[in-house]
Order: sequence, then C-alpha cells, then structure tokens
Amino acid sequence: DVVETQEHYKSRWRSIWIMYLTMFLSSVGFSIVIMSVWPYLQQIDPTADASFLGWIIASYSIGQMVASPLFGLWSNYRPRREPLVVSTAISVAANCLYAYVHVPHSHNKYYMLTARALVGFGAGNVAVVRSYIAGATSLTERTSAMANTSACQAVGFILGPVFQTCFTLIGEEGITWKLVHLQLNMYTAPVLFGALLGVINIILIFAIFREHRVDDMGRQCKSINFEGEESGVLDQDAEGNVDHIAVVAINFLFFVILFVFAVFETIATPLTMDMYSWTRKEAVFYNGIILSVIGIESVIVFMVVKTLSKRTGERAILHGGLLIVLVGFFILLPWGKKLPNIQWQEIKNNSIPRTTSIEMLMPFWGLQAMQLPSNRTVEPVGCPVTQSWCLNTPMIYLAQYISSDILIGLGYPVCNVMSYTLYSKILGPKPQGVYMGWLTASGSGARILGPVFVSQIYTHLGPRWAFSLICGVVVVSLLLLEIVYKRLIAFSVRYGRMQE
Repeated sequence: DVVETQEHYKSRWRSIWIMYLTMFLSSVGFSIVIMSVWPYLQQIDPTADASFLGWIIASYSIGQMVASPLFGLWSNYRPRREPLVVSTAISVAANCLYAYVHVPHSHNKYYMLTARALVGFGAGNVAVVRSYIAGATSLTERTSAMANTSACQAVGFILGPVFQTCFTLIGEEGITWKLVHLQLNMYTAPVLFGALLGVINIILIFAIFREHRVDDMGRQCKSINFEGEESGVLDQDAEGNVDHIAVVAINFLFFVILFVFAVFETIATPLTMDMYSWTRKEAVFYNGIILSVIGIESVIVFMVVKTLSKRTGERAILHGGLLIVLVGFFILLPWGKKLPNIQWQEIKNNSIPRTTSIEMLMPFWGLQAMQLPSNRTVEPVGCPVTQSWCLNTPMIYLAQYISSDILIGLGYPVCNVMSYTLYSKILGPKPQGVYMGWLTASGSGARILGPVFVSQIYTHLGPRWAFSLICGVVVVSLLLLEIVYKRLIAFSVRYGRMQE
C-alpha cells in the first residue's frame, strides 16, 4: 500500500474544496432567479401564462439532463478541468443572455426559455463534481464529503434567494445603460452577479484544482485523469460487478426526491400570489426570506446527518427523510372552509360584464363588497377567476404553508445527501462519471416533469389534486425502498473486502 503524503492530502482536499465551490455556484445559478422568473416573465411577455412558467423552470433541467451524461463521460477519459471550465463558461454566457431577454420586440418568453436551458446545460458539471469527490475520498470520508457537497448546494440555494431579495431594492425600473442596451434591475442584476461568480470559479479551477484518486481504503490510485507524473497503485478492488438493481432503485428514488422538491419550488410563487393576494414584488421578497430560512435549516441538517449516519446508517436516514417529506405535503392539502380572495382583472378589463350576474355570484362567494381598481396600472392580486378551482377550493393558510416548508426543508436535504452517498458507495472504486451523469440526469428529468405536469394540474385542478398526487408518489417510493433495502450496501462490503 502507498501511504498518502501530507502534501498529497492537502492538494487532494484543496481540489475537493474547489468542487464544493463549483457545486455552490451551480446551485446559485438555479435559485438566484427562481423567485423572480414568474413576475419577470409576466413583465417582458404578457402572453406567457402559469403553464409556460413550468416550461421555463423545466428548461434548466432539460439542459442539465442532456449535459450530465456527456460531461460525465468526458470526465472519465480526460482531465476533469476540461468539462468543468467549458460547462462554467456556458453558464456565464447563458446568464448574460438572460439579462437581455427584454430587448427583443416579440417572443421574449422563448429567449428566456433558451437562456435557462443553457444555464442548465452548464450545470451538467454536477456529475463531474460528484464523480470526482467519489473517486477522491475513501469510504470513511465519503458520507462527510457528500454531505459537505450537498451543504454547499444548500448554501447556494439559500444565498440565491437572498441575493435576489437584496436586488429587489433596485426595483423593476432600475438603471438603463443605453450604449449596450442593458437594463440593470431586480430581474437582471442577479444573473449578472451569477456570471461574475462563474468567471471567478473558472480562474480558481485553473489556479488550484488538481486531479487525485484514492480507493475505498484511502490508498492512492492511478487515474487516467491524473495530470503530470502518476503515482500510486493500481486499484485491484475494482474487480466485481456493480449491483444494477440497487443502482436503478437509487435512480428512481432520487427522481422522486427531486420531483417533489421541484414541484414545491415551482408552485411557491404562484401559490402564495393566489392564496395570500401578494403582488409580484411581495411574492419574490417573502418567498425569498422563507426559502432562505429553509436553506439555513438544510445546512444544519447536513451537518447533523454526517454524525447521525455513523450510528444508524444511510438507509434508515433515507427512510426517515421520505416519511418527513410525505407529512410535509400532506399538511399542505387544503383543509379549511375559507376561500381565497378572487382576482377581478377580467372584470376590470370588461371580459366579464359588470352586471347583475356578478351581484348574484357575490353571496355565493361570501363577498360583502367588491373593490375594483380605478387605475388600470394597479396590479391585480388574488386568485384569478380563469382558474375555476379558485371558486370552490379552500385556501391554504399561511401557517400550513410555513409548517410544510419547515418539514420539507428537513426531509429533502436528508434524502438528497443519503441518495448520493449510497449511490457512490454502491458503485465502488470504478470510474463513476457516467453513472453520476445518469443520476444527475434522473434528477433533471424530475425537475422537467415536476414543474410541467404539476403546473398544469395546479392551473386546471388546483392544489388539492396537485399535492395529493405528490403524496401518492412518495408512498410508492417508500414501498420501493422497503423492497431493495438489503441491497443498498457499499461495493466493498458486498464483496467482503470491508465490514459494513
């Protein structure tokens, strides 16, 4: 066995920290605009509706789903610096494009769709990050390293909405730089800031990142990715077949985990605007604060789970996390009798006559008085009558919404980090770039289907159907976990090279 030198150890962990930073920036790239996409979309293109919002959110994941296996395959045979730099450069360019989607005179929503898809394509480097960390850590280091990776992702998720909330101070008008047709406002400033962070990340990858690989025991291994003079021993423990049933099961469970969280992310802004009569700016601001607090909760969970997993094991914690997510969505179902406030934009614009028919509907809805804005520039608030369920579905109380946030903020990070940890241990010492690419792609597929289908269900059938469907999906995933529970063990444990 080759003993790792202190210099190699420090270089290895410096490179891992650069991967943490890359994961953080990838998360920021997604979350920094998540709360403002809907109001920005409404501003630049009035033809866009809530259903198209689902496609905007999903476009990020479509790009990531396509890119992840490609970058993963690239990283298996070439120095990882190459896919990391290329992917980050694509994200920087895409963020700049997003800042200019208001310029064209028509089809603006499609430019936004393209920009978000390219940002997602750049985020395909998550597969490279995860595969590198899996190959650069021993089995005993793996859970902690994966938890730290997910924690950096969560911190990015926290700070993204925080940055967005801070940029709301600029306002919707902001400052216009006519020379380059740049409008710096609460919608474009966050993505330009994200582009700046991407440039910094590229510089750090060139300056600090180096290739390292160790086996499950922590011994240095030769790697085709290793730059410069190779050192270490050939990894004899790579012999043996991966349990593909366990691999497929984790891919499905990860799909479900990302699916339910993508639903929650997508619906948060429209739901609060419909239920609590928040304006676009209020919805961005308040949801930014709420999701930032949840993000802080998630980071604490990541720190705790590293210690807890040593006592109970990753499988039991994954089971508990799914149960918590199930309870969180069950609480979010409409239970009361009070209906949400109705938005009267259609009446104001005379698409519904202001006649006795409205007076007849008022007692049915329990309305005592109807306030119609006299100024057409006033932003309408409340649940739009075009969503027919608004007229008969009880509102979700703010206490329900916040309680659900807390539980989902507890369960999701637990499931996320345990999925990645179990997956990397099941794969063992073999190159994991492609496998991690497929896992990331399954999560991206969830982020595609979640927002698109649930935004359709929410728009046409309402929150009761949307969240009932989610509860059913989580129950199915819990049953699958019970079936494959005994197969979710580390590669080295499966072949008797290490004790569980």
